[in-house]
Amino acid sequence: MQHFKLIFSATFVAIKRDRLLHALAGASLLLFLLVPVISMFSMRQVQELAITLFLSSLSFTLLIFSILLGVFSIWKDIEKRYIISVLSMPIKRRDYLLGKFSAIALFLMFTVCLMGIIGYGTITFAAHQYQSEIPVSWPNIFTAMLMSGAKYILLAAVALLFSVISTSIFLPITGTIGIFLAGSATQGLYEYINSGSGAQDISLTGQYVIKALYYLLPNFSAFDYQVYAAYTLALPLDTIFYTVCYWLIYTSFLLFCASIIFEKKEFR
Repeated sequence: MQHFKLIFSATFVAIKRDRLLHALAGASLLLFLLVPVISMFSMRQVQELAITLFLSSLSFTLLIFSILLGVFSIWKDIEKRYIISVLSMPIKRRDYLLGKFSAIALFLMFTVCLMGIIGYGTITFAAHQYQSEIPVSWPNIFTAMLMSGAKYILLAAVALLFSVISTSIFLPITGTIGIFLAGSATQGLYEYINSGSGAQDISLTGQYVIKALYYLLPNFSAFDYQVYAAYTLALPLDTIFYTVCYWLIYTSFLLFCASIIFEKKEFR
C-alpha cells in the first residue's frame, strides 16, 4: 500500500506539472467561456444549447486527456527507461500500474469538478439571457458530468492496456481511438439490426459480427446523458445503476488483464 501511494502521488504531481495539459486546459477553458456566446445564436433554445455545448466540450476535453494520459503515462517511463529504476526497487508491478491508473482517474474527475464550477456560471448566465420553459435541472447536469467522467476513466483503462501490450506508441494511440469509435457506434448498430429494416439490409454474418462487437467492446454510448440534462427528462435510476456496475466490472477486467501482461513483460 505504501508503494502504491508513492506511485500515485508521484504520477499525480507529474500530471499537474505537465505543460501540454496546461495548454489543453487553457484552450478548454476558453471554449467553456464561449459557450454563452455561441448559444445566443439559438434564440429559442439558448439554455438547452448552452447545456449541450458545455457537456460536449467537457466530453471532448476528457477524451483528449484520457488518451494522452492513458497512453503516455507508462510508455514515457518505458521509453526513458525510468521504469527499470523504479521496478528495481521493492515495488510490485501491480502497485505501479494501479498507482498510475488511480492518479489518471483522479485527475479526470478533478477536471470534471473544476469544469463543473465553470459550467455552473456559463449555463446560469445563458439561462438568464432568454428564459426557457424548461427549468435547469442541476442534478441531471451533474449526473451527465459524472457519467462522462466514468466513461473516459474506462477509456483511460483501455489506453493503459494498449500501452502495456505494445512498446511502440503507434498501437496505443490508434488502438484506443479505434476502440472508442467502435464502442461508441455499437449501440446504434445493435439497435438497427434488431429493427425490421436493419435485419433485411445487413447479412446474417454482418449481424453476428455487430452483435459480437456489441458484447465484447466497451459500450461508451451507455454513458451519454446529455439529452436528460438538456431537456430535464426523468433520470432512469435503474439504468444508471446497471451502467455503473458495468463500468466497475469492465474497468476492473481491463486492469486485471493489464496487470497480468505487465507482470510478464520484460524490460531491457
